[in-house]
Amino acid sequence: MKKNQVLDTLNSLPEEFDAEQLIERIIFIDKVEQGLKDSREGKVSSLEEIKQRFKVL
Repeated sequence: MKKNQVLDTLNSLPEEFDAEQLIERIIFIDKVEQGLKDSREGKVSSLEEIKQRFKVL
């Protein structure tokens, strides 16, 4: 995550907010970015692979 993303997130919040709101948004953005990176790198499973994995359970 880049500092400017954190600052943009901070600037998008109202003047008064709970620290938890900022933390949740930063974590969400980080998770989405990681998912997109994994997708670009082919580190994903198809729906059929997931169905087969959970079928055993």
